[in-house]
Amino acid sequence: MKLAIGADHAGYVLKEQIKDYLKSKDIDFKDVGTFKIESCDYPEFAYKVGQAVSTGEADLGILICGTGIGMSITANKIKGVRAALAHDEQTAKLSRQHNNANVLCMGGRILSEEEAIQIVEVWLNTSFEGGRHEKRLKLITQLTGL
Repeated sequence: MKLAIGADHAGYVLKEQIKDYLKSKDIDFKDVGTFKIESCDYPEFAYKVGQAVSTGEADLGILICGTGIGMSITANKIKGVRAALAHDEQTAKLSRQHNNANVLCMGGRILSEEEAIQIVEVWLNTSFEGGRHEKRLKLITQLTGL
């Protein structure tokens, strides 16, 4: 599995902490930025991670901004991306089981390092259930063209 990870300035610190976790688990990832805490624009990084997932360069993506909302809005504009905003382990788990989310979005101003790492761990270790959920994902694609 290969991940793409990105953040804006508000998610930079949490991104670096999550990278340490990924390294400790020997999970391959590509960091698309930002590489600083100075103010920058989240859509740039959401686009980079979303494109990596959409093109198959990465299997999954993780995005972090202040709340995770802007990242999820932007990433969901990219064909093939199913970005889910998770604030706890339950929403992370259900985003994978029911929605087959391939991009996880989180809030750097919302979550502690411990909470975020637990969310990432649950998200990475949960599989899509398929079944009735597959039909719904196909309907989303039909209705949106994405």
